[in-house]
Amino acid sequence: MSTRYRVLFLIWLLQFVNYLDRVNISVAGPSMMKSLSIDPASFGWVLAAFTVGYAVMQLPGGLLADRFGAKVMLVFAPLLWSVFTGLTGLVESTAALIVVRLCFGLAEGSSNAACYKLVGDHFTPRERASANSIWITALALGPALVAPLASWALRSLGWEHMFLLFSLPGVLLAAVLWFGMPSASGTVAEHGEELHDAGWLWLLKRPGSWLLFLGYLTFNIGFWGFLGWMPGYLAIQRHLDIKTLGYAASIPYLCGFVGIVAMGWLGSHALYRFRGQLIAAAYLCAAGSLYIAYTSNDITMCLIGLCGSAFFMYGGFGPYASLALDLAPVRERAAFVGFVNTGGQVGGMVAPVIVGYVVRATGSFNGGFDFMVCALVASAACYCGLSYCLRSSTRPVFVA
Repeated sequence: MSTRYRVLFLIWLLQFVNYLDRVNISVAGPSMMKSLSIDPASFGWVLAAFTVGYAVMQLPGGLLADRFGAKVMLVFAPLLWSVFTGLTGLVESTAALIVVRLCFGLAEGSSNAACYKLVGDHFTPRERASANSIWITALALGPALVAPLASWALRSLGWEHMFLLFSLPGVLLAAVLWFGMPSASGTVAEHGEELHDAGWLWLLKRPGSWLLFLGYLTFNIGFWGFLGWMPGYLAIQRHLDIKTLGYAASIPYLCGFVGIVAMGWLGSHALYRFRGQLIAAAYLCAAGSLYIAYTSNDITMCLIGLCGSAFFMYGGFGPYASLALDLAPVRERAAFVGFVNTGGQVGGMVAPVIVGYVVRATGSFNGGFDFMVCALVASAACYCGLSYCLRSSTRPVFVA
């Protein structure tokens, strides 16, 4: 296996384990809420605590990856987040749970920008949508596996021991990354393109950077609302039992996997020059699918809507990542992506809290889903604007 595809596989493995640990709390949520006497609004703060920590570490994690190398961040992050995964199973109060999930988010957030940096260092601009889509499939396959696995652990061990069990893969992953990840970054350049030295701070003066920031922020309101509350929605409002929930909740994530592969290919080939429009169209379709999911009285149509939402929301990740890397200067790739991802995690903080308060106030998820639908439409508008800016811009292209 060539070095760059070995790097891609190891990033995929990191994100797969990452999402096993990240999403298990969504499946365990109803059991934890009952055991610890947590209402939906308070549990929304628990979910948001992770994204606060995750957001805070995006830019520092990127700066550290640019300074010390991506491998350092990718080895130490799993060790840290595994500690806090295990501690999640030991908490006895809402306050302690919030603190532990905040620290868990800090640990996971430290490695995110390093993944994008490695793709930018090893793949050309035209290859990046497909390359990013390959490792981003872990974001769908991880939750797809964790739903039935966490449901089994809940029934067999209880939620406390479930988190202790899930702390083990991260420790093994750190060892694999230590021995398998190359220490030096590769560099690639497309023929005829010129290397520029402008720093990423210069890019903050350009409208396209802020449209990317706001587009990812509003997208993550829909995405994290979906990721954090979809299993709880099926259990609380659709009244699925734990065993049925485990399998039903995994289906949309499998559809998300298909969306990642399909739209990643389109973003690197047929629609390479129209990636902004591709993302915008996907998020509009995701909004429509989400509306179908929560307005349908039939559970089958609800699941079809959730599957459509997952297909289009996950599908936008590959094209988004390639656009972010195209805008980023070479020497500060991780820092710039960390800046954009900070905006995304701000959206991730907002969504679980608002949905939780809506559920507590109304006894229904519908108002929270309305909020998520509006956010996805706003994100689509940002990516349409970004497409216009990129067409009319005379900015230099930053390449490795």
